[in-house]
Amino acid sequence: MIQDPKKVFLIAGARPNFMKVAPLIRQMKSLPDAFRPVLIHTGQHYDEKMSRIFFHDLGLPPPDINLEVGSDSHAVQTAKIMERFEPLALSEKPDLVVVVGDVNSTLACSLVASKLHIPIAHIEAGLRSFDQSMPEEINRKLTDQISDYLFITSPEAQDNLMQEGISKDKIHFTGNIMIESLIQISEKAKSSSILDEKQLKKGEYGLLTLHRPSNVDCEDSLKKIISAIQKIGKKIPIVFPAHPRTKKQLAQFGISSNGLLISDPLGYLDFIALEMHARLVLTDSGGLQEETTYFHVPCLTIRENTERPITISEGTNVLVGTHPEKILTEAQKILNGQFKKGIVPQYWDDQVSSRIVKILMEP
Repeated sequence: MIQDPKKVFLIAGARPNFMKVAPLIRQMKSLPDAFRPVLIHTGQHYDEKMSRIFFHDLGLPPPDINLEVGSDSHAVQTAKIMERFEPLALSEKPDLVVVVGDVNSTLACSLVASKLHIPIAHIEAGLRSFDQSMPEEINRKLTDQISDYLFITSPEAQDNLMQEGISKDKIHFTGNIMIESLIQISEKAKSSSILDEKQLKKGEYGLLTLHRPSNVDCEDSLKKIISAIQKIGKKIPIVFPAHPRTKKQLAQFGISSNGLLISDPLGYLDFIALEMHARLVLTDSGGLQEETTYFHVPCLTIRENTERPITISEGTNVLVGTHPEKILTEAQKILNGQFKKGIVPQYWDDQVSSRIVKILMEP
């Protein structure tokens, strides 16, 4: 008996989500007898310019459906996504809902699917910072509890899930799908002219990103972080593509960014080109901890914890918190050439989506 292809809803709400679903959509489209992927943009990431250049650089077609929820508080945004996603799920009747990461869209669509008895696959399951003050931690834990397929990026994620009572049968170590996307696009990034445009030389500049509320919404924290990085900027140029939220807070608090090469957000290809060739990266992003590990670029994470500990134990990442002295000390080590090289963890390759799809095809 010939079965119809599975209708699969792939949910993405913020830019990193699209990076994670892109390889999976391509893989599913290569198997039209088995899958009918439907890309759903919740509209959680609402900056049109940032989203548009990201789609273009990833080579993704426009979303099949855009829920257009926009920005709001965590509760209101989550509620809006659920309110708009439920009628869609009821009318379209997907066979599977795939969610990625830990944003509000991830949890909201999982809750709707679970109550409608639609199977859920969570990509990047089991990541834990063990910091309940992070909204993302709550999203991760709750999504994992109601998912049917839990695809993990590293072995410690399985330990986390099993300690939370999740059956081992549901857990699948398939690797890091973001790295698959990174591999596909890093060749394109080599053609970027961004280093020439900014008059930079490979390995002779730093790259900074800051966006977490705990860092940018607190005047004292933001002032200390920027002050420390300005001191590093006296030794090596620091490129700072500023998130709109961060730019707004710098202006509101009257914090000068003198000494930093500040710019609007960059296209994905240009950003990857800068990241690949940086002497060091300073960030509070989760994804950049993984990307720098893959590129063997030293990374200083401006957070007190990480849900990606493998980037520390095996990769190039060091947690420096928001302490100016530690930021400066670790940066100086890198500039002196005293830094760990790291290795690329297991299954951080270009076969992740094929592993996931193979499991989803099993009866």
